[in-house]
Amino acid sequence: MRRNVSLIFFFLIACILTGCAQTQPEAQRSQMGNLLLAEPAPANPRSQMAIARYNQILTSAALSDGDKAELHFQRGMLYDSVGLNGLAQFDYSQAINLKPDYAEAYNSIGIHYIQQNDFIQAYEAFDSTLEINPDLDFAFLNRGIALYYGGRAELATSDLAVFLKKDEKDPFRALWSYFANYEVSPQQGAEYLASIRPLLDNGHWATSLVDLFLGVVDENTVLNSLLKGIASQKALTDRLCEAYFYLGKYHSQRGNKGIASNYFKLALSTNVYDYVEHRYARIELNRLRQRTDDVSVDSE
Repeated sequence: MRRNVSLIFFFLIACILTGCAQTQPEAQRSQMGNLLLAEPAPANPRSQMAIARYNQILTSAALSDGDKAELHFQRGMLYDSVGLNGLAQFDYSQAINLKPDYAEAYNSIGIHYIQQNDFIQAYEAFDSTLEINPDLDFAFLNRGIALYYGGRAELATSDLAVFLKKDEKDPFRALWSYFANYEVSPQQGAEYLASIRPLLDNGHWATSLVDLFLGVVDENTVLNSLLKGIASQKALTDRLCEAYFYLGKYHSQRGNKGIASNYFKLALSTNVYDYVEHRYARIELNRLRQRTDDVSVDSE
């Protein structure tokens, strides 16, 4: 199958990714120079048509409050998938107003609160989710992420451990649990990740990301694994969104702010709006900027 993807080498990366070429060591620059660049995901015409259909139904049909709540929630998810965050949040809010025990709507609106750094509201939304439906697995992930970004890493470790326990082979679950433990202390994070590594699926491409954080493989090994099992342009763009984000986290931990920033920007450029990695890449960028500002203030 033809793929609209180019292997872009260093001289082109130097033009596209500002700040990296002149400030980072040669080995790191060459790694970024061998990147696969994603073709941004196009707006899905089916999603747009579905949104139009939901608009018609909501304005013309005599519906029960429960049916209206479901339609608002479904339309909200479609808005999320095309990057219309404000409209999505409005629909989730409407769904909750119409159906106060709608666990999935609380879960979805909580994600928006995280993106807005409104962590108190996020905690309350995820608490409500789990009170209504304790079996909604992703509420543990989302509350854990809210606690992690909200500066409560020790509490985050508990929720993210619960989420990992439900699928101990999943490297993405392992990485988020690791991030929370690393925030408590780098040593705790390293020991924790090493302890759960034997449980992971060695056939999953993202397990190479775990090995990268453990120092078992280098970045080029991860980059070379990105095409494994890919059969479509969409699948490649989705994977690159994930890879860019976690490579950004890797470099952020090591103080390589320029490279980390570029990776997070690349994650955003994929337009895979409903992926966890796309949702939180901007938060990571803001955290990098905050650290830079703090260093500047301290040096004055």
